[in-house]
Amino acid sequence: MPLSKDAETLDKMADPWKEAMDHAVAAARDAGGVIREALQKEMKIMHKTSSVDLVTKTDQKVEQLIITAIREKYPSHSFIGEESVAAGQPCILTDNPTWIIDPVDGTTNFVHGFPFVAVSIGFAVNKELEFGVVYSCVEDKMYTGRKGKGAFCNGVKLSVSNQDDVKQSIIITELGSNRDPEVVSKIFSTMQKILSIPVHGLRGVGTAATNMCLVASGAAEAYFEIGIHCWDVAAGAVIVKEAGGILLDVDGGPFDLMSRRTLAANNKIIAERIIKEIETFQVERDDIA
Repeated sequence: MPLSKDAETLDKMADPWKEAMDHAVAAARDAGGVIREALQKEMKIMHKTSSVDLVTKTDQKVEQLIITAIREKYPSHSFIGEESVAAGQPCILTDNPTWIIDPVDGTTNFVHGFPFVAVSIGFAVNKELEFGVVYSCVEDKMYTGRKGKGAFCNGVKLSVSNQDDVKQSIIITELGSNRDPEVVSKIFSTMQKILSIPVHGLRGVGTAATNMCLVASGAAEAYFEIGIHCWDVAAGAVIVKEAGGILLDVDGGPFDLMSRRTLAANNKIIAERIIKEIETFQVERDDIA
């Protein structure tokens, strides 16, 4: 039986961002269709900061599609989009309702046809993340998380692993796009030390958003990376937290969306053990003007 107008109003007041998340899910699904179609075609590849920091016309097209769809319904809201920032727009998070978008998370995967590519849409109000949507479009897996409402994949509730023995764990990380020899050395040194704990394995599918969803689903115990951006992790952060996980800086401090340093784990025991082995390096914050 449909809700009366009064009941519908009360429902929206009690859960003000449900409709916005539903809109994000629809936009992500439409974007995923564009990405799957583009995978069948030859694509024009461009570069941003280096020869391994790739962008395609699809990244730009998909971001515009998502922003247009959202702006029609929420014209007063703000946006932080990967491609918009690359084009010179500021990456500043204000108290205004803000959509944080990575249109093609895993562009290098996309270029090579490696089948892990995600659309990532996070949403923040008063600088606090309210919900996240990650659509792994080749797998057709829709991950969602909303503050206080749980996390789901294709409607099935997610829960992090209950493993607290790091030696029985899978840890996820990525090599990133920084090819500075000193940074590469620290990344490999960290990986060597974590493997030598020993853990069951190190993994990484080439998309931060999907990596975080794997932690949320219990397939891995932790994911960490230095050098990612707010649009890579905003949506996944909500999904991990709502699945029962924790978010930290790679040095054990509080999670900071703009710091470009993220550790997501199933629990504090695993997180603290991994943190002991991470060799950090300097990266410029996203919100540096």
